[in-house]
Amino acid sequence: MIPFSPPMINQEIIDEVIDTLKSGWITTGPKAKLFEKRLSKYCGNIATLAVNSGTSGMKLILNWFGVGPGDEVILPVYTYCATANVILQCGAVPVMVDINEDDFNISIERIRQAITKNTKVIMPVDIAGYPCDYDKINLLVKENSFVKIFNPKCKTQKILGRILVLSDSAHSIGATLNNKMAGSLTDISVFSFHAVKNITTAEGGAICLNLPESFNNQDIYNELNIMALHGQTVDAYTKSNNNSWQYDVIEPGFKYNMTDILASIGLVQLNQYNDDILVRRRKIFDFYYKKLCDYRWALLPPYMSKEKKSSCHFFALRIIGIDEEERNIIIRKIQGKGVNVNVHFKPLPLLTAYKNLGYKIEDFPVAYRNYSTEISLPVYYNLLDKHLKTIINAVVKSVEEGI
Repeated sequence: MIPFSPPMINQEIIDEVIDTLKSGWITTGPKAKLFEKRLSKYCGNIATLAVNSGTSGMKLILNWFGVGPGDEVILPVYTYCATANVILQCGAVPVMVDINEDDFNISIERIRQAITKNTKVIMPVDIAGYPCDYDKINLLVKENSFVKIFNPKCKTQKILGRILVLSDSAHSIGATLNNKMAGSLTDISVFSFHAVKNITTAEGGAICLNLPESFNNQDIYNELNIMALHGQTVDAYTKSNNNSWQYDVIEPGFKYNMTDILASIGLVQLNQYNDDILVRRRKIFDFYYKKLCDYRWALLPPYMSKEKKSSCHFFALRIIGIDEEERNIIIRKIQGKGVNVNVHFKPLPLLTAYKNLGYKIEDFPVAYRNYSTEISLPVYYNLLDKHLKTIINAVVKSVEEGI
């Protein structure tokens, strides 16, 4: 079987991890801090905190911004459950909205319709690494009518004075919008470095701060760093450098820090990303486009435009004229030909946890239509050209057998 998304682990990564193990410093230390600095340099944002998952990063920011019971957070209905789970874990209400017809991303008009006096955060998601319309979203939250009804409940919300835009950028490191890198496109962005992502640290994530001048981003980094380590004012690495054991705990925080072992993997991958890993991923997208563009049943995902460049996380092929059950039959046929494919994602109301909260898929027809016809094709560094030919042959034969 051709796997769907194995991680890229080469000898340089192995050597870097061994170096960390031999260093005597395996938890959060010099390599985690170096990884943060290099991420900021790569993305062009002001400050970056490495954490143990993208989910942790989103949860940490919601807590920092004071999101709690009675608050609403707007998100696309078409996303992985982590985006919504962290909202519920804060006691807030996930306000799900439908997506665009063409690119799987959140609809600006649906956001506009969903904003109320209780809205504290908008969480767009860059599905498959294709950036959302952040220029429009950033302008939307600054519109006078929405600023007027914004109802701050804590000091942080008062300083911002409007809805926070928190990008779930789990898929999109390396993507650009108007030549600006993902991570610097809005107030705060959160990356995931889970095993299947373009850059992996096995498990991990990063919070990219790009808050307006009313905030000191370095001060916010320091604050988040404390929150991510039980509310402790001095971490072990700093204590060892200062030769002092003294510390305080100023709030009941979390355990969200990234270790140096994980950062070791990320440092090598980030160094190789633009000139090697991302180049290969885009060549795979180009191959799929070239081979599928002439089939009338194939609806190909946008990944390159005048304004946007995708990070090419996965290839979201849609099959025109089929329903969900027919899609599932086609997937079984593809897998029977030795190729693993996937579906990204089940819209949240199809999941039991969210059905039980009263969300109904019938309220989101675009998301359901896109989901029911979508097949995610593999995109990863070690896919050889012979594998790509096998994948295309399996997809084409399976579709034409099934419709």
